[in-house]
This record gives sequence, C-alpha cells and structure tokens, in this order.
Amino acid sequence: MPIVSLMEWNQYLQNHPNAHLLQTGEWGELKSGFGWEPVCIISRGIGMQILFRKLPLGFTIGYMPKPMFDESLFIMNTSFWTELDSVCKYHRAIFLKLELDSWNDAHLQEGENRMRVSLHNIQPPRTIIIDIKSSENEILARMKQKTRYNIRLAEKKGVTVRAWNNIESFHKMMLITGDRDRFGIHSLEYYRRAYELFRPAGMCELLVAEYQGKPLAALMLFARARRAWYFYGASTDEERNRMPTYLLQWEAIKWAKACVCEEYDLWGVPDEDEKTLEANFETRHDGLWGVYRFKRGFGGELKRAAQATDRVYNPSLYWAYVRLGAHRE
Repeated sequence: MPIVSLMEWNQYLQNHPNAHLLQTGEWGELKSGFGWEPVCIISRGIGMQILFRKLPLGFTIGYMPKPMFDESLFIMNTSFWTELDSVCKYHRAIFLKLELDSWNDAHLQEGENRMRVSLHNIQPPRTIIIDIKSSENEILARMKQKTRYNIRLAEKKGVTVRAWNNIESFHKMMLITGDRDRFGIHSLEYYRRAYELFRPAGMCELLVAEYQGKPLAALMLFARARRAWYFYGASTDEERNRMPTYLLQWEAIKWAKACVCEEYDLWGVPDEDEKTLEANFETRHDGLWGVYRFKRGFGGELKRAAQATDRVYNPSLYWAYVRLGAHRE
C-alpha cells in the first residue's frame, strides 16, 4: 500500500510549493485531534492526503480536500486509482469525497462509474479572490470607494492593527460573532492548535485591531507559497463606527504581500451567481450573506471551485448516509 509517513509527506511537499494549505502535513495534524485520521499516499508520482472519519460498525468516510494533480495524469492513471481505492477499502470507507483544487468542473464527473456528483461541499465552493501581485496603491484602487473610505476612516479614528497571540480572547470574540451572525465556530483548542502548528512554519498570523488598547476585531489568516487564505474572523459589538474590520483586512492583505503571495482568498460567500449576489446582498443577512457585502468591497474576483464528487465503495450505505444528511438539513 503506497502510504507514507508524515516526514515523507512533508519532504514530498517541499517539491510542490503550490499545494493547497489543506493538503499540508500541518493540516492533517490539526484534523487528527478532532476526529479525523490523516493518511498520506504517494503513487506513480502523485501525492494525496486523505482524511478518514470513523462511523459506527467500523466504517469510515474519506475526504480528500483540495488535492494537487496534473489533470490528465490524475484522471487517466488507472494504477493510481487502483491503489487509492485499496487504501480507502482498507479503511472501510463507504465513499471518498473529493474537493479538487480547481475552478474547472469538467473532470471527474464522466467515465467513472464509481463517481457521483456530490450533493454537499464541505468547504465553501464560491469565494472572492483578490489579486495582490500589484502595488498597494493599485490594490486599493480596485476596491469599492466605500471600502477605501472605511480603511482610512479607521486609521483616522485611532484604530491600530498588530500581531496577537491571545488565542483565548480570539475565541471569546469568535463566540460573540458566531452568536451575532448565526454561524458555527470551532473550539478554543482547535484555534490554539491551528496557531501552534502553522505559525512556527511562517504560514499563519493572528492579527488584532484595537482602539486605545481594547481589542475590537481579529482574524487568523494562512499563507503558503503564492496563496493566502482568510479562514477565521471575529469582531466585538463595541466601537463598530470606527470600522476596525476594514483596516484589519487591509493589514492582512499587506501581511500576505509581505509573504510574497500573489492572491488572497476571502474564503466563502453565498453560492450564487454574481447577478443574484448583487441583487440581494443589501436585504439578505443570513448565512454567508452577512459577510458578502463586506468582502465584495475589496475588489476581488468572484470564483467557484469545482463541485465536490463522491467516489462510492458501498452504494447502499452511501445512499443511506446521503438521505440521513438531507433529512438533518
């Protein structure tokens, strides 16, 4: 079986700098403390990290988040698929969910009788990508006028931004935000572990926006090679007229530029086309609608990732799992 150790996987990744953050050994270590078992495989020059979550009766589900691949090799290499299937069957996976690191939906949906277009994505499929290769002035010029105004307003009103390491206070702020905006958050231990794993490697920073020493907003962002991701953000209900979140996001973009990143992923907006988003963002506030109005102002491009696909190994249990998931929604 082509399973490799964490050390071997990290060595492999050194030759693949553009691998997505969710394929890193650090991400596997993070998820291993919260119900997932990471398994890394290298076969025929192709490397993948799979996460397995246990189900009752010894079964599992497999999840492959944002794998790196050459499309033609990945699709046509039947030997690779045979070995991948053997790993999944060894772990008694009912199915393997793949969310490819691609904006193209054409592949992996035809010619494979085990493949099913998934009804559910785990990561938000639609996002906004900001091109940060150009100068700071050019990046600012592409933003909405109101966003530029709010960045300057925050500076004028005495908001400052700095690196922070107070994970407990960040989590408390996340609790406030999750309750206010009605979305789920991770545990304190999850954010602490993410910070401990990624920051020593230079792939993570926690930033806080303050007024007169009082924390008003904070975010945790990640970077690897040419890409940066804004995963977690929070704010209090105090001093919101000072627009701390705008300056905070701008400083995060500047941090990503300092890491020599070329794009900044705002990571998640409602899964609707641009026409629908623009027609409804002022009246909708549920789910990711609450953040779209904020994120759209930073001048990025709306993009949608390839739809998740499921590689099915046990059809009867798979459909039972899908029906149960649909019932719970």
